[in-house]
Amino acid sequence: MLYGVELSSRLLLGTARYPSPAVLERAIKASGAQIVTVSLRREGGASRAGQSFWSFVQSLGLRVLPNTAGCHSVQEAVTTAHMARELFDTKWIKLEVIGDADTLQPDVFGLVEAAGILTQDGFEVFPYTTEDLVVADRLLEAGCRVLMPWGAPIGSARGLNNVYGLRSLRAHFPDIPLIVDAGLGVPSHAAAAMELGYDAVLLNTAVAEAGDPVAMARAFALAVEAGRTAFLAQPLEPRDMAQPSTPVIGKAALERFSN
Repeated sequence: MLYGVELSSRLLLGTARYPSPAVLERAIKASGAQIVTVSLRREGGASRAGQSFWSFVQSLGLRVLPNTAGCHSVQEAVTTAHMARELFDTKWIKLEVIGDADTLQPDVFGLVEAAGILTQDGFEVFPYTTEDLVVADRLLEAGCRVLMPWGAPIGSARGLNNVYGLRSLRAHFPDIPLIVDAGLGVPSHAAAAMELGYDAVLLNTAVAEAGDPVAMARAFALAVEAGRTAFLAQPLEPRDMAQPSTPVIGKAALERFSN
């Protein structure tokens, strides 16, 4: 559940970089996603092309999560969020405040400040953050009720760079919805995130730039389902020593007889 909204899908999908709207629509359907992210800056909300894209997204009947992609300051992110609320008619906002142009790592100081401003103004904020526990705590204090730590830099397809950090975040905040956002490249990365106990994953590039985006969207959907099922099944913990699957006690003893 995200801000009181019950969802059946644990896969969130971005809408950028697809070969065509038709491929995007087919990929969304194949993924089973109920939430898609849309960048106001990229779409150019006031332009005719932007309005056309928004009409297309509306026709899919999905919940839209606008984001502040490309914002590098608190003021820029807050202004973009207000524009997105007006255009998309939603209190939801995926908050990005980028601190480094090469890695697209979040500026966690600006992120916490912007989150506080937006939550006080009635927004329901989905912050794109790191796996830092202190930052997570500050975001919750600022009013966020969902956290979206990165797996790896956006578009890098490197998977989960800091499994220890992500596992610690899950352990420290067991009751907070956690969504791995960014850096996933193949379905096994998504399954690994879900096996850690994460509630969902958000991805874009791994599907949009695949040779067959529709097939890849379906593969990620299956991986998310498999990972979640495995987590609920309480998987076996790793062991340092071998443990035979066939019991030794009660094993038949064979003797050699000679004439």
